[in-house]
Amino acid sequence: MVKHQPLQVYEKQVLLSLVTGIYGCRWKRYQRSQDESSKWECAWFTILSSSFLLLLFWTYFWLVAQNDFNDFNWSVYNHSGEWRDETIPIVTSTTVGFIYITFLLILALFHISLGQQLNLYWVHKIGVLATLLTIVSGFVSVDDVWGNEWEIILVSLQFTAPFLHIGGLVTLTAVSWLIAGYVVRKERSNFQVTVLAIYILALLALCLAPLTFTCPCIMDRHVLKPPPVIIGRRGAPMLAPENTMMSFSRALQHGASSLEADVTISVDGVPFLMRDHTLRRTTDVSKVFPSREHEDASFFNWTEIHSLNAGHWFLESDPYWTVKTLSPKDRSRIGNLTICSLVEMLRLAARANSSVLLNIRKPAPEHPRFRSWFMDTLWTLQKAGISHRKVTWAPDTDRGRVRGLLQTTNEKLSVEEIRHRGITSLTIHYRKISHHDIQVYLAHNVSVTVYPVNEPWLYSILWCSGVPSVSSDAPQVLQKVPYPVWLMSHSAYNFIWISSDLVSVAVIMGIFFFQKWKISGMQNYNPEQIMLSAVVRRPSRDVNIMKEKLIFSGAAQIPVTVFKLAMMLAKLLIATGAEKVQFTIFEAKFCKSRAIIIYLAIVVVHISR
Repeated sequence: MVKHQPLQVYEKQVLLSLVTGIYGCRWKRYQRSQDESSKWECAWFTILSSSFLLLLFWTYFWLVAQNDFNDFNWSVYNHSGEWRDETIPIVTSTTVGFIYITFLLILALFHISLGQQLNLYWVHKIGVLATLLTIVSGFVSVDDVWGNEWEIILVSLQFTAPFLHIGGLVTLTAVSWLIAGYVVRKERSNFQVTVLAIYILALLALCLAPLTFTCPCIMDRHVLKPPPVIIGRRGAPMLAPENTMMSFSRALQHGASSLEADVTISVDGVPFLMRDHTLRRTTDVSKVFPSREHEDASFFNWTEIHSLNAGHWFLESDPYWTVKTLSPKDRSRIGNLTICSLVEMLRLAARANSSVLLNIRKPAPEHPRFRSWFMDTLWTLQKAGISHRKVTWAPDTDRGRVRGLLQTTNEKLSVEEIRHRGITSLTIHYRKISHHDIQVYLAHNVSVTVYPVNEPWLYSILWCSGVPSVSSDAPQVLQKVPYPVWLMSHSAYNFIWISSDLVSVAVIMGIFFFQKWKISGMQNYNPEQIMLSAVVRRPSRDVNIMKEKLIFSGAAQIPVTVFKLAMMLAKLLIATGAEKVQFTIFEAKFCKSRAIIIYLAIVVVHISR
């Protein structure tokens, strides 16, 4: 006896139409299919997923690399010779690409969850390939220009690892719905077993990942040391041009306890402040001395140097995107700035009772002051009237001549080597020193200054590590960090870690059991009947809404072609006045040759008025 399944009123599936339309340009119902996706489309889904993962890593890299955006632009300047803010196009293209690829991946996952066939539109295929090629070329370019910056990923994990762990658990738990729906099918294949094994291994690795975390901010609150002293690196270069009097004044106003400057010796023996080897980037030398714009800055005399403008470049290039926040008065003042001499900066520090860190660039052998540069600098210190105990000298050369001045090194040395050189402090880049190294240096009474520290997350890591001082381009930002961004005891984090793992595993197991129960229920129901009916809302021939419901089972599936023919016949009969159309499709295997099945379908139609 054949059972009949009553059909429900068909309504437009707006969400499904949007999903299949945007993803594969399949806006019409007859264009959609629930057949298995082809290997070609599965390959495109793999490419899409790979692009998303690469783009996710790329986006994360640039998020944490904001700490060094200015250093990146400076590296590009040293390679190309032209100053451009390359971070703007990179950040813009990364944001657009991430939104686009993420949106396509979400649509693809909707296809899988709704049982729809994947069919990525050709325009999107071009977009995915273009995005993938752009990411790969970006990786190659950054590795060439800024290769050592990749290490910031490992440094940032000291801060973000606990949050990434929870985010990974949420992602794997959500994906388990699709994984469970695929692996609990009645059919079994080696690929299903492989998918399940990879998923279980990924979940296990993620659950145990916190065992490998090194997070300085997971500590007891009572052992937290005072906040690191903030050193104004070239002043406050986000608020005023670097190495100018206005920049150093702004740094002191925003809580900097010390000042750091780059010192160059002029041809007539006057120490002045300049980071670059030439004057092209930070002055108008190309207008005043067009034939000497590529000449080394140390081969200008002080009169020539002091005649150059050192502020217009800041207003025009806006290296830190902060010019719009300045008042008209500050902009006017910046527009009239000149290069700062060392004695001016030292006198400012002496009045503020601040210490200074001097990075002195030794003149070239052909320079007129090659043999007297040390005495030129020492005489400047005496002229400024600053205590020698307030001055730290770098690099650690001419130790026999530097008496009464503190010396620091920019190299990562062993404790024994530091003691042998008679150095008491270390000034080092944050990428070159680990949490363990910091603890070793501090245990042997070696003061550590870490640079550049411009973001609160990095400042928090170093604070929790016990670093005494940091050198920053953004003292105004770090001044607003009264406490580490997050701080958690070991017991509290262990509780969060274990409970989140247990909750995730429990939810995943529940999803697998539910999917198994759902599939079992569908396999036990084996209908052979399709019944279509339409209710005429009014005696009109404009009836275009039909009632339909098709139930597929693993035992018997109606060929799509036969189903479409039956639908066309039913619509025709309803259009001619029938109030109800009921038909039964009996399917039988007629022959089987080389995996080709020919179906014979007998359609019996009953018309009632």
